Amino acid sequence: MDGLKEVVHRPVTMAAWREGTRDDPEPCREQDKGKFEVVVRDGRARIGRLHTEHGILETPALLPVINPNIRTIEPREMWDRYGIGALITNSYIIWKHDELKTKAQNDGVHELINYPGIIMTDSGTFQSYVYGDVEVGVEEIVEFQRSIGVDIATMLDVFSRPDMIESEVANCVDETLARAQKSIDAAQKTMLNGPIQGGLFKELREKSASEMGKFDFSVHPIGGIVPVMEQHRYKEYAKIMLSSLPKLPSNRPVHMFGCGHPMLFPMSIALGADLFDSAAYALFARDGRLLTPWGTEKIANLVDWPVTTPSIASLTPEEVRQMDGKERTKILSKYNLEVTLAELARCKQAVRDGTIWRMAERRSHQHPALREAFLWLITNPSLGQISNFSKDEMILDEKLASQETGSEKGAWEASWDWIVKSQTTPRKGGESWGGKDTLARPHIIAARHMMFTRWHSQNPLGVGSTDVLILHGRSGPWRERCDNLVTRLIHHAPGLEVMILTPIGLMPYSLEDVNPFTHIVGPDWIWRSRPDLSLIRNELDKFSMSDRRIITLDLNGDNLVDRALSKLVELEILDESIKSKSIEASDFEASQLQLRRRKAADKFALFFNVQSELSHELTSKSNFVINRQGRIKNVLSSSNKHLASFRLGDGGLSLNNDGAIELYSHRRRQLPTAFSDPEIFGYSGEGLAIVVVDDDAEPFIRQGRNVFHGFIIACDPWIRPNEACLIVNQRGELLGHGTSQCTSSELASFKKGIAIKTRDGIKNE
Repeated sequence: MDGLKEVVHRPVTMAAWREGTRDDPEPCREQDKGKFEVVVRDGRARIGRLHTEHGILETPALLPVINPNIRTIEPREMWDRYGIGALITNSYIIWKHDELKTKAQNDGVHELINYPGIIMTDSGTFQSYVYGDVEVGVEEIVEFQRSIGVDIATMLDVFSRPDMIESEVANCVDETLARAQKSIDAAQKTMLNGPIQGGLFKELREKSASEMGKFDFSVHPIGGIVPVMEQHRYKEYAKIMLSSLPKLPSNRPVHMFGCGHPMLFPMSIALGADLFDSAAYALFARDGRLLTPWGTEKIANLVDWPVTTPSIASLTPEEVRQMDGKERTKILSKYNLEVTLAELARCKQAVRDGTIWRMAERRSHQHPALREAFLWLITNPSLGQISNFSKDEMILDEKLASQETGSEKGAWEASWDWIVKSQTTPRKGGESWGGKDTLARPHIIAARHMMFTRWHSQNPLGVGSTDVLILHGRSGPWRERCDNLVTRLIHHAPGLEVMILTPIGLMPYSLEDVNPFTHIVGPDWIWRSRPDLSLIRNELDKFSMSDRRIITLDLNGDNLVDRALSKLVELEILDESIKSKSIEASDFEASQLQLRRRKAADKFALFFNVQSELSHELTSKSNFVINRQGRIKNVLSSSNKHLASFRLGDGGLSLNNDGAIELYSHRRRQLPTAFSDPEIFGYSGEGLAIVVVDDDAEPFIRQGRNVFHGFIIACDPWIRPNEACLIVNQRGELLGHGTSQCTSSELASFKKGIAIKTRDGIKNE
């Protein structure tokens, strides 16, 4: 039952740089060796922990390349000063040099390079790319890595260059696959890298990832990307990632072989990369080049440092230029390493904050090739919205220029959906406006899709049932300014649907506090733009309201209620006498209660995936606890059972035990008996996703303990990250409810970490 207990281990990657020595790492538990768990996620970006004999590595992580013969920065210093938890060195170089080979076999690779942390070794594949064929056998090189005590070895795969034709690359993929099982057998209990090849060919990358994923590897490096990066072909780099990563087992870290330039970190991490390695920190230093988050600078041209780091804090560029070559290289190597680690730390914090995509978006403007890659990501794959323009046609904007027009046109939607379906929504905090890029942020696309598919107009018969009122021109919060108006309209025109026009699209007024629609931070003009009726009509089509007449109302200005009523009278929706009539207090209170029930019903539909009819039935007699600001705090049943709570931070809805019991009682679908590919965008109205756990977990869940990976035996395919779910046993008894941390495929594959954060357990009566 140890797996049901949350065991805390300190990861070996530590953020603080310090003087002096650090303690050596503690080995992971024997049963956890090779396992990978995710502790924080932001879409496909994740902070994880990889368990090894020489510590637990927190990812995303950089593994600096160490040449055993040339140590610009000593490995021990990397551990002590910088807290670097893992290094990579080349086993082929060690194998080829007798003195190094003998010492490594006698004392181990950790003693050889004087480093206590995790050591990964490459196999010689990259040397074959640079120098030609290597002289070591497939099994021999893996056995050698095992014999010298590496933590993570690498099989001898076959490097595929970007200039190869498809048949040549196919041979590389097939030969690598043929070597896989032999390499795993040779590795025995040593963790092993299973590299993914395939060149620039989408189908071959997918094949390599799918087939290599069937073998028992611990990590999957993406190989063959160095020449692509050297040529600044970052769009091809992004394509390689989107071809490979969706086909790999989600419970294994993804290592971008040879990628160590900080400029590529945000986009790579946003797409799912976990590990990086590079010798760039030292190689660039030898040439007098400095790594920065926006590219590369030459020290020969510098008067001031582009980034200040501890290693050069007391030095000027001129003083460094005057140093002898060896000393200058060492200083610049430390500078490059510090800049690289700082950017990686910024990325990790962005993952924790839920802003990694926004960071990638901002960084994309810092290099033309990187911008090209990012624009391709947010235009070509997204939702099949591909423009049909000819090559002779003038290209009017950068997004149009980024779209595919050849055989790959429309080929990437599934890969893009893989990113979108993993998003957490809603989120706390403001949504910073970043121009048109904002509309393509995956979590915004996910939020819009969820609203289009789960929310439905009430469409009652009566006054206004053929119309929709669009409020525009002003940012939220809207309830203080508009609740009085909407309450009046519920009384006078109960069929009128009220919606708000935001910079990222339409939203129903009943969901006016839901992020990201509510808290868009930007200049006033993004709200003051004149309503585009064609855009509004397109949005209404997605809400199945295409037949409604559009009425717009500017929220700026005084006498909002009077202006609204006058417009409705002018359009003959209301009678002229309405303007002179005051609404009775009892009628106002009844309409106010109806508005609150509509808000609750629509949130039940949106966040609990409840059919519209059922959500209105569940809330038709509900009561509410209201806070001092007049906002709904708790939703109570007619018998005062606490069903759910409004989350004031993000506009979401939190489930309570009575609500879980009530929702489960309306389940009509049979319980899931297995895992299936995630279909997050399907199954609208099917209710909260079900997670079935084995009997060992039951008493812990009833006590409110979290559900750990390895104890789940089935789940519904539409389960979403950060969405409420119900937890049942194999007999269908409700055990509790919580918040899922992943998709259904991730629930199926992970064996370590928290799968469901349990909100509360259902005690046995």
